[in-house]
Amino acid sequence: MTENAADTADKERMTVVVTGASGRTGSRVAQAARAAGLRVRAASRARGFDWEDPTTWAENLRDADAAYLMYPSDVGSPAAAEGVGALAREAVGLGVRRLVLLSARGEEQARPAEEALKSSGADWTVVRAAWFAQNFSEGPLVAGMRRGELVFPAGEVKEPFVDVRDIADVVTASLTSGERHGGRTLELTGPRLLSWREAVAEISEAAGTAIAYTPVPTRAYGEALAGFGVPPEEVELLIEVFDTLMDGRNAHVTHDVREVLGREPRDFAGFAREAAAAGAWKA
Repeated sequence: MTENAADTADKERMTVVVTGASGRTGSRVAQAARAAGLRVRAASRARGFDWEDPTTWAENLRDADAAYLMYPSDVGSPAAAEGVGALAREAVGLGVRRLVLLSARGEEQARPAEEALKSSGADWTVVRAAWFAQNFSEGPLVAGMRRGELVFPAGEVKEPFVDVRDIADVVTASLTSGERHGGRTLELTGPRLLSWREAVAEISEAAGTAIAYTPVPTRAYGEALAGFGVPPEEVELLIEVFDTLMDGRNAHVTHDVREVLGREPRDFAGFAREAAAAGAWKA
């Protein structure tokens, strides 16, 4: 058997658990893992997995080789460190030692969850991602953009928006290459910096429609979220997170996508053209 054939056979025998498998990153991780020849066990509420119910964990983790951990709502929430740590320890106890955690680049509130993973005894990798390009095409921001305006508390700060498909490819590589990426914290960005205003302008051009960007103070944005029914504790966390993330700390690119994948990260303009062609911002 050749080295490549042996590697393919090993991957085909490998089972990976993907939490948040129906979400923005989890769905792409599951797709990328299957494309790499891995057996994927999708873990979501629809399939009987619940981060808030530890009795659902073992059934999803048992007999797996690795797992992708995506904590719902925000990895910087006060409950995240306890949840990530507890699930990671249970996974290790069941023999699932290879764990990859999605974290947020520049979010100090996420560090306790990262430390909980590292202290669990797992063979770990932390993937700190920049702001997702797909946050413009999927999720709560889309409704306003379809009406012609993005209201957001980012000021004129610049961000190296990262394509979620690149995150998925890096996570898949990390799940299968513990010897290369174990014990590492990877910071994933796109190839260039854009302000939110510039990103919206590129989306407007790609979509062939005028979309305005209106920056607002963080507190005012939080009050608007509360008016839409977002729980008070979640609003306060988001205000705290946005106040720190939007101070320019992330206004530089990294080369970890290229180092892991051997290629450049996808560019925002390509994302905008693809999402526009798929009708993401049609009214």
